[in-house]
Amino acid sequence: MSPGVPLLNDYKKDFLLKRFTQTVLGGPRLKLGYCAPPYVYINQIILFLMPWVLGGIGTFLYQLGILEDYYTAALSGGLMLFTAFLIQVTSFYARNKSVTVERMLRTDILAEEDEHEFTSCAGTETIKFLIPGKKYIANTVFHSVLAGLMCGLGTWYLLPNRMTLLYGNAGGTVLLFFFGWMTLCTGEYSLIVNTAVETATFQTQDTYEIIPLMRPLYIFFFVSVDLAYRFMANIPALEQMNQILHILFIFLPFLWALGILPPPDALFLWVMEQILEFGLGGSSVSTHLRLLIMFIISAGTAVTSYFIPSTVGMVLFMTGLGFLLSLNLSEMGFAFKHSVARHRVRTKSKALPSGSEKQFTRKEYLFYIIILVLALLESVLLHHFASCSQISKNSLQAIVGYVLMILFLMLWILREIQSVYIFGIFRNPFYPKDVQTVTLFLEKQARLMKIGVARRILLNLVSPFAMIAYLSLDSSLQGLYSVSVSIGFTRAFRMVWQNTENALLEIVIVSAVHLLTSGIDMWWNRSLNTGIRLLVVGIMRDRLIQFVCKLQFAVAILLTSWTEKKRRKSATTLCILNLVFSPFVLLVIVFSTLLSSPLLPLFTLPLFLVGFPRPVQSWPGVVGTAACMCADTVYYDQMIPSLTTALQSAMVAGSLGVLLPGSHYLGRFQDRLIWIMILEHGYTYCSINIKGLELQETSCHTAEAQRVDEVFEDAFEQEHNAKISINGHFGNVLTPCTVLPVKLYSDARNVLSGIIDSQDNLREFKGDLVKVLVWILVQYCSRKSSMQENVHKTEKEKASVVILPDLNTSPQSKSSEDTLSLNSETLDDWSDDVLGDEPTTKKINEVKDQLKFLQSINLPLPGSVESQVFGDHSVGKVPEDSLYKAVLLGYPAVDKGKQEDVAYIPLMEFSSHSHLLSLPEEWKSNCLPNYKMREMSLLFPEDWYQFVLKHLEYCPSKENVPNVLEEIAKDRVLKDFYVHAVMTCYFSLFGVENMNPSPGHILRVYSGVLPWSLALDWLTEKPELFQLALKAFRYTLKLMIDKASLGPIEDFKELTNCLKEYESDWYIGLVSDEKWKEAVLQEKPYLFSLGYDHNMEVYTGRVLTLQELLIQVGKLNAEAVRGQWANLSWELLYATNDDEERYSIQAHPLLLRNLTVQAADPPLGYPIYSSKPLYIHLY
Repeated sequence: MSPGVPLLNDYKKDFLLKRFTQTVLGGPRLKLGYCAPPYVYINQIILFLMPWVLGGIGTFLYQLGILEDYYTAALSGGLMLFTAFLIQVTSFYARNKSVTVERMLRTDILAEEDEHEFTSCAGTETIKFLIPGKKYIANTVFHSVLAGLMCGLGTWYLLPNRMTLLYGNAGGTVLLFFFGWMTLCTGEYSLIVNTAVETATFQTQDTYEIIPLMRPLYIFFFVSVDLAYRFMANIPALEQMNQILHILFIFLPFLWALGILPPPDALFLWVMEQILEFGLGGSSVSTHLRLLIMFIISAGTAVTSYFIPSTVGMVLFMTGLGFLLSLNLSEMGFAFKHSVARHRVRTKSKALPSGSEKQFTRKEYLFYIIILVLALLESVLLHHFASCSQISKNSLQAIVGYVLMILFLMLWILREIQSVYIFGIFRNPFYPKDVQTVTLFLEKQARLMKIGVARRILLNLVSPFAMIAYLSLDSSLQGLYSVSVSIGFTRAFRMVWQNTENALLEIVIVSAVHLLTSGIDMWWNRSLNTGIRLLVVGIMRDRLIQFVCKLQFAVAILLTSWTEKKRRKSATTLCILNLVFSPFVLLVIVFSTLLSSPLLPLFTLPLFLVGFPRPVQSWPGVVGTAACMCADTVYYDQMIPSLTTALQSAMVAGSLGVLLPGSHYLGRFQDRLIWIMILEHGYTYCSINIKGLELQETSCHTAEAQRVDEVFEDAFEQEHNAKISINGHFGNVLTPCTVLPVKLYSDARNVLSGIIDSQDNLREFKGDLVKVLVWILVQYCSRKSSMQENVHKTEKEKASVVILPDLNTSPQSKSSEDTLSLNSETLDDWSDDVLGDEPTTKKINEVKDQLKFLQSINLPLPGSVESQVFGDHSVGKVPEDSLYKAVLLGYPAVDKGKQEDVAYIPLMEFSSHSHLLSLPEEWKSNCLPNYKMREMSLLFPEDWYQFVLKHLEYCPSKENVPNVLEEIAKDRVLKDFYVHAVMTCYFSLFGVENMNPSPGHILRVYSGVLPWSLALDWLTEKPELFQLALKAFRYTLKLMIDKASLGPIEDFKELTNCLKEYESDWYIGLVSDEKWKEAVLQEKPYLFSLGYDHNMEVYTGRVLTLQELLIQVGKLNAEAVRGQWANLSWELLYATNDDEERYSIQAHPLLLRNLTVQAADPPLGYPIYSSKPLYIHLY
């Protein structure tokens, strides 16, 4: 990266300064990029201070003792409501009155985008500038009512007498009153006059005008605490909270400007997610709808458990619902509904949609039922035993606690030895070394997989029942239950199944602390029950992991800013400031951790801010609905099923570590980068999203991809002779985990110099082309006859006889000018220019369009002869029999009126079985002169033709196959038809000159652009034959390359086997073809394409080979990803810094900044593939 890359260009700097000023003030545009009349600024100031004036009237009357506080609030609110309606009506009137005027275009669009033409103080243009108005009438009414309510309650909140009683300090009251009303005015202006562009932007477009509600939402929260304090009994904690919030109230504009407080939609989702995960024991989910439904059900479970009168019933209820809610109920229900519908219809079911491809079997349902029954029996029996037994409950629970500690250590050890690094630092001595092939890796990993099975049994079966025993024996469930008991144990019984590893860690910590402090009278033991202790430990565990990841992310940015020379100049000052103010930086990290919000490095520099809290997914859209689709997308689409299976094995074994929602993984194979994100986790299932990054690598992409390769090579592809090996890339955001065997396409590109331009090869190419054409046409006719035999069984017994064409119609052949005109575009492609060897896509498309046009019309063929019939007989007095057809081949065109000089061919008849391989009627017409056909016929390989016919593997006849084929091979009429069709196609592919083709000629024909010839129109009118000829040409090219690489073909049998392999295992065509994508999705074993590299000026061959290969997978620092995505959202949505060469998108090998930006959801990121939520079953 060049050190001269600017953070923002000059225009964007000025734009950002104007926008930030508007954000701080709540909407007034006091800084414009052009000269505006003074009344524009005065009007904005008046509108900004209007709520203060209206609230001041009520405040003044209250201070004089004329009105009570609630009447004061009502008066101020009523005045503001009237004013708000008046403002909206004025805006509506100005918009309807304005007339659209077409302006002349100006070149400087950036300069004029904010310009307005003001005519008067109350002019239409002025009002539209000051008050843009609302999009919806409902919002006009709702926002006006909300503005009146906010002004009334805000006046009540900021009454001087009330604040003096709260603090007892007149000076503090004055400051709070002044700055408090400034905060209130910013909220009112943004709601009712002109909405400010908020720094905290979650949605790319504010379709439903939610952003204006952001500031009133927080103001109402502060006011609600004050109202609770006024109307409730004296509660010291509430009073202290009210005092703190009154002080914090005056800083709200700065919190809004810094983007710390989230917009309403992000706040709503974040709050639900946090409560569901930490308060109710659930998990982050894959969609917002699932989040809402799961939150309502989980909250209902906690509330219901509180009202159950019996402790036994409560334990049963919490155990059963905890297990059921941890299952993937939506997918199970969908699979059950699908199976019922299939049973009713009694038809084979279609494939389930993405994410439900694996149907639930009866064994799985039975497994879940058995687990549920056993869990219920265990919990109720142990709870009853603990309540009736004379044995100390604490001693029994302590014994179970020791068992859980042993289980935790075993699971931790078994999980760590599955990954390549232990703690991400030390190389695992049990992990296979120098893993490069699938077979070798699977052999070496066999023992680890057995250990993984043992780990999964302990995790899925043993640990949950042990934890249920611990919870059921707890004394907190024996006495009077309360809200805290209901919430704490509802969460605990749910966590046992939802996230077993974390639940085990929490219970072990609580049990250990209880054993160490059992004899000490402390707050932890006295005031908190076991359920609440587990909740507190769960929150502390999550926040501690976040703090470590955020600290590692911040240190990585600081170190790279100082150590890398390119960044040192621009970041030296920031690094020094970070060191000087390190306590403040640490405080920012802590505050970000407490809020569970991303740590935002501004422009990815060591300038850290607290991003606004948002859901774990970071983006508002539905997962998998958007991607920048391109031709390379199909390669990711093909590998997803196999990759999902491999991920399932790795997750079951524990190779990817603890599966937490919000975790990110990066996979690498050749030029492919796979981004994996965990969306949801539950009992025996996990939901993931897989993204594919672009294959056309830019310089930044390449630099970071090389670092990824280095990290993986050090971990997987080098011999580690030392007993203890250290991760040389510790501190990188990427930590290698494991390799996955996945069935996918490897991509090999070869230069064909010396092959495609060899004269010997090109000479052999012409002879091979005739043979391949023969083989292709015979195979086609054989298959077609087989299909027709199944439909029309009786037709195979009829003799196929050909009759002379009618002579009563004169040929309407085109003139030479028409022919040249029709093919002028094709001729343009066949210049001898060296640079023209590669046909452009445009020309290929033009020829394809021409083919489509020719299919729709029936043009006379140049060189063909049509006979005329007068009355019942033809001119030549040849009787016409309905059982015969005459054959006319190779005769030149005849002038009108001279048909009687044409020589007629005697009637010829097929053999009894020749119709099985007969060519279609429209292929039998002639377009070449007789002499040309005789000349071309000499090239026809009759011995090869006989060999192909005699060795057909399939024949629809039920008679003796060898005898039938022998009879067909002797049929001279059938052979003449094949000679005609094959040689006409051959002539069409090579054009007028019968010379060795040039490499440019081969590439053009391979791409579907044929040279002009007499037979071109004849061939293009027959799209099926055209495709067969093109297919034969491509097969011949592949055959030429194989012969040059592997050696010559020895005999006909070897050639036949080679062509059969092409037919069954290969797709040979263009990457841009739709059939290429179909072949990839159908998983053809091999694909081949011919291309041309304009930079190197060489012909290239691309071969895709389907095989099981190893994908290297590593875990990314989740907080580094969230932080960079938060900066991306701020930089593009607020600062509008969409420069493609901006600093924050440049390569950063340690942070993988460019790859992280690519992996963001569109429109901010640009992955070329994004899957819908995929549900993996962890058995």
